[in-house]
Amino acid sequence: MQFGFPHRFLARARLYSSATVAGLMIYALCWLLPAACSRQASDSRTGPSSPPAPVTVAVAVSKSMPLQLEALGAVESISSVEVKAQVSGMLTSVHFQPGQTVKKGDLLFSIDPRPYEYAVRQAEGALARDRAQLDAAQKARERLDTLLERKAVSQEEYEAGRAAADALAAQVRTDRATLQSARLLLQFCSVTAPADGTVGRRLVDPGNLVKPNDPTLVVINQVSPIYVNLSAPQDRLAEVRRFQAAGRLSLQALIPGEEDRPETGELTLVDNAVDQATGTVLLQGTFPNPEQRLWPGQYVKVILNLATQENQVVAPAMAVQTGQQGQYVLVVKPDQTAEVRPVVSTRVVGGEAVVDRGLEAGTWVVTDGQLRVVPGGKVAVKNAPPAEPPAR
Repeated sequence: MQFGFPHRFLARARLYSSATVAGLMIYALCWLLPAACSRQASDSRTGPSSPPAPVTVAVAVSKSMPLQLEALGAVESISSVEVKAQVSGMLTSVHFQPGQTVKKGDLLFSIDPRPYEYAVRQAEGALARDRAQLDAAQKARERLDTLLERKAVSQEEYEAGRAAADALAAQVRTDRATLQSARLLLQFCSVTAPADGTVGRRLVDPGNLVKPNDPTLVVINQVSPIYVNLSAPQDRLAEVRRFQAAGRLSLQALIPGEEDRPETGELTLVDNAVDQATGTVLLQGTFPNPEQRLWPGQYVKVILNLATQENQVVAPAMAVQTGQQGQYVLVVKPDQTAEVRPVVSTRVVGGEAVVDRGLEAGTWVVTDGQLRVVPGGKVAVKNAPPAEPPAR
């Protein structure tokens, strides 16, 4: 007896199988057709029939440009003086306001002068006493001179009298020195400013006992003129020294929030060694700072002007882009198409990039809308440049 599937069952299976294959094909076409349509639409947007990309352009020009070095600078006082007492005593009064500008010799503090006044009077009394004794000894020596000529006294008596007068004369000189020292200590009871500058907050209040060199009473910083320190890369050291040897180099300090009012100074120091830890060399400029806009400890942007270079090709800094292959600009050709042109730009001055290689004066460069531009594609210039693009 043979077993098998009925013919009707096999026919139905073949029918289902054909229907399944047909369904899968229809399903695939439903997916493929929208993708094909999407690619076709995309191609139509980017193809020759796509509208020109709107851009803003500028013209590269040739002009003189400054050769500069920019760095972050730190303002430093030319002199910072810690005012300390030179005599011991009680601090009785303060004669300044914190932050006040003072001149050399202005009174700052007073120390109780009474012990030193007594010492002056004592020294004056000792001097007066010894002067009187000296006067008497000198008169006695004059009499001894007369008696010695008459041989009324011995040589030994004469020498003894002269020695006594000389000793008193030496004592008077010592008394004068002691009196001068006492008067000097009395002057030290009035603590004055040792230099021009701006005083900080007082560090010792009246009523405290002070002594020589401890503690610090106040700090005076000289701010007019003032230093600004900056660090230059060691690979520019030879360049800085070469231009410094040719003449004075000016500096500009740009204060945060007031960049439109730079302070002007002069480079006065190139340090005698390179910092091996950072690979930089310290430069120092001196600024007159008449308005005291530069303040010790402040950070400012510093521009060192080295020289002026003639006939430099310049374009707006926003025209120079950076890609995987390096720097480039988008150039607008006479047929209103865009071209990618590799360039080399080493510095930006005042929003303008100095292009060392790859660009000629008179060329139109795209300054805005680069993301919409296709190399070789059409562009539509939105602004009105001064001339037609050159035939390059």
